[in-house]
Amino acid sequence: MAITDPITKVHYFGTGRRKTSIARVKLTPGSGKLIINGLPGESYLQFSPNYMRISYSPLKVLGLSKEYDIHVKAEGGGLTGQADAIRLGLARALCRINPENRTTLKSEGFLTRDARAKERKKYGLRKARKAPQYSKR
Repeated sequence: MAITDPITKVHYFGTGRRKTSIARVKLTPGSGKLIINGLPGESYLQFSPNYMRISYSPLKVLGLSKEYDIHVKAEGGGLTGQADAIRLGLARALCRINPENRTTLKSEGFLTRDARAKERKKYGLRKARKAPQYSKR
C-alpha cells in the first residue's frame, strides 16, 4: 500500500513476522537511514553487524541501500526474531515499490515467512519433548 503525505513523499508499507516478533516497516525516499522504535537502527540492534546485515539485506541485493529511509515499529520477541521480521517486512515493501523486484527477492528467499516457532510444553514432560528420567525399579 502506498500513501502520500502532505509533503508529497510516498510511503510504502510491509509487515514482517518471525517467531513472536512483528515488524511494521515504512519506506520513504531518502538517504538510507534505519530508525527502529524511534532509535537509530545500529543502536537498537546493539551495533551487531550480523543483525544489521540481516536487516539491510533486501536493499543490498537490489542495490538500493542509499535510496530509502526505513522506519520500523518492532514489537515482541528478541533481536534475532525482530531482525528477521524487519527483513521480511522490508522485502514486502520493496515488492510494492516495483513488482519486478519480486523475482530477485524471491530467489534470495527474502519473501518466505520462516514459520518456525517454539514448540509448546506438554504435560508430563519437562520441556516440549524432554521426558523425566526413566526408572526401571
